[in-house]
Amino acid sequence: MTIEPPGASEPRRPHGPRDAGDAWVIAPSGERYWGRFGAAGLLAVDPARGVLLQHRVSWSHFGGTWALPGGARHEGESAIAGALREAQEEAGVPDAATTPRVVSVLDLGFWSYATVVADVMVPFDPVISDPESYELTWVPIDDVDSYPLHPGFAAAWPALRSMLSVTPAVVVDMANVMGSVPDGWWKDRAGAASRWLERMDALVEWGVDAAALGLAGGTWFPRWSVVVEGQARDVRAAASRTAGRGYAGGDVHVVSAAGSGDDEIVAEVARRLDAGDTVTVVTSDRELATRVEALGAGVRGARWLRELLEA
Repeated sequence: MTIEPPGASEPRRPHGPRDAGDAWVIAPSGERYWGRFGAAGLLAVDPARGVLLQHRVSWSHFGGTWALPGGARHEGESAIAGALREAQEEAGVPDAATTPRVVSVLDLGFWSYATVVADVMVPFDPVISDPESYELTWVPIDDVDSYPLHPGFAAAWPALRSMLSVTPAVVVDMANVMGSVPDGWWKDRAGAASRWLERMDALVEWGVDAAALGLAGGTWFPRWSVVVEGQARDVRAAASRTAGRGYAGGDVHVVSAAGSGDDEIVAEVARRLDAGDTVTVVTSDRELATRVEALGAGVRGARWLRELLEA
């Protein structure tokens, strides 16, 4: 968030040499925003403890209020990388302790602030590691509104809170997707499935635009399940990097169908819906689409996935 000590021209930066991004951006109306390349903050969500908030020191901009660990992004730094770096510097958030769920961006044209909503995968206790915090604490989601919030965070909180109830999941009918491209996949089904998984790594890294998933917000990072069947089941050996790693965000979970691929897809959809996920199934099979829609899932055709990958 923007930090401005009274009478000073820039925030106090205790962490080594100055970065080129550590500079003010002046709005046409005269307001100043910290971060030449924009700024980013981490909204860490722990299912047992709530969200991690920072009590800002008195000399900071809107000192005494509560907001997110965050700060100026470096040149060329992604929103996620910037938010995680700042959260690590300010709150001691460990590497790999969180995984992104959605990135919501306030874009003013001349400056932007990205809020990275991330699920806590490995519980941790925050540590005050610089002079910008009075306190770091986990706050139950229902209690956040009772805190004196930084005006920027207060304005963003209603929309952010609504995102906390959404966990998107995408279940891919790999046989149908492979069959939509006549590239000789039938000669080596496991190899073809592995190539599709490798291409999907880009979606795991960069996320999916909210509009493509029919959701509100910015860029989402769904839980991906790819169902393989028949000879393509050997993809487990070819794609051991993804197989069996569970439903952690940022992963592609390979589901091997012992029998009917369609039945396994329906079962996977039921599992994800039972877990509270908002599910999208990728298939152009009309009968399968009818079955999963009856359960409450949305459906996108194989072309939808191809266009995402091409983009």
